Amino acid sequence: MLKTLTGRIMAAWALLSFIITFLLFYIPSMLTWLIPDPKGQDLFIRIARTWMRLWLTLVGCPIVVKGKEHFRKGETFIVTCNHNSLLDVPLSSPFIQGPNKTIAKSSFTRVPVFGFYYMKGAVLVDRKSERSRRESYEKMKAVLRKKMHMCIYPEGTRNRTNDPLKKFHDGAFKLAVDTGHSILPAVIFNTKKAVPADSGFYFRPTRVAIHFLRPVSPQGKTVDELKDEIFRITQDYYLGGPDQKELK
Repeated sequence: MLKTLTGRIMAAWALLSFIITFLLFYIPSMLTWLIPDPKGQDLFIRIARTWMRLWLTLVGCPIVVKGKEHFRKGETFIVTCNHNSLLDVPLSSPFIQGPNKTIAKSSFTRVPVFGFYYMKGAVLVDRKSERSRRESYEKMKAVLRKKMHMCIYPEGTRNRTNDPLKKFHDGAFKLAVDTGHSILPAVIFNTKKAVPADSGFYFRPTRVAIHFLRPVSPQGKTVDELKDEIFRITQDYYLGGPDQKELK
């Protein structure tokens, strides 16, 4: 009972502090619309990173980022992330090294004020619309052509199972094969502990992390071969990553 009550109180603080800090960073973030990409998006991501470091500190979730050296200068990647929690988004796109956009549901644009911010950081898709899915695929190609990374959650929705990963969808890997851009796997730790998918309004302060792994080239591989390879790499690292112990 006490644990649940504490979790509810922390969730209220997490939400309140998120809104307050969002408003502090909103105007500087929106001014980046005036700067052509990729420079505008790079500045937008840098501002988001500062905001997220502040907010994660306020809610007791210090972040560990490893593998930044895998973002080689002059190369653009498709970054794939495992997806366990609503907290994954603040850990992925802001901490990817360089300008990037993520694929995201168009429904979030209906949220007052936040929707306009959301549009800046994402390629939007209505999953129920075949036309929207086709258009979003072409927009992701355009992001890569502008020398910006594309962040994708190949599991699609949050993993509510007891398995380390859900089955991967084809999208990220088809994009890699079609464009020739390498996949850079990212593994997120401990967000399921902080914001469990099935616990309702609940938040638990805990150390979180995102580790970026070595890029994997799509050259000479089919979509299924690349998908299976990235699934194996991500799952193996998630289960036995050398730095996982420090997060427990």
